[in-house]
Amino acid sequence: MAQAQGQQTINIADLDISQLSDVKKQLEEELSHLTNSFAQLKQAQNKFKQCIENVKELGVKENKDKSILVPLTNSLYLPGKLVNPEHVIIDVGTGYYVKKTHDQATKHYSQKVSYIQTNLEKLEETIQRKRENVSVLVQILQQKVQAQIDANPGATGKGASQLRVKG
Repeated sequence: MAQAQGQQTINIADLDISQLSDVKKQLEEELSHLTNSFAQLKQAQNKFKQCIENVKELGVKENKDKSILVPLTNSLYLPGKLVNPEHVIIDVGTGYYVKKTHDQATKHYSQKVSYIQTNLEKLEETIQRKRENVSVLVQILQQKVQAQIDANPGATGKGASQLRVKG
């Protein structure tokens, strides 16, 4: 395993049960955070795909002088009229808007979709590695708990049940 600068490598088999439980909890929290990030990226990607569809829909020449609702915020729309269907105004981030042709706008949103797809693939690999780490950790934890139970066969009741760990 590659060692990052300033970090040391610890063999998880050398950790005791409580330390393994703490590491498992930390890994599960990281996994939860990464999974949430994956879902948010997927949602953003779907929004950009919807933008591509919207741009294509607006590009039809029959839409000239058509009444539309213009979004000012996520919840505020004003009535408007589509005067020039050859161009659209797109949000390029941080409150900046740019006038583009349909092809330029489609290319812009397609690049965003591709960029997010690349990040989704990297994130998916990271999530898979974290899941594997949790699985290995749970196996070692179960082995240690079982070894402790086997070492104390006379332990019954509350003490014995506290040694069991859910995977």
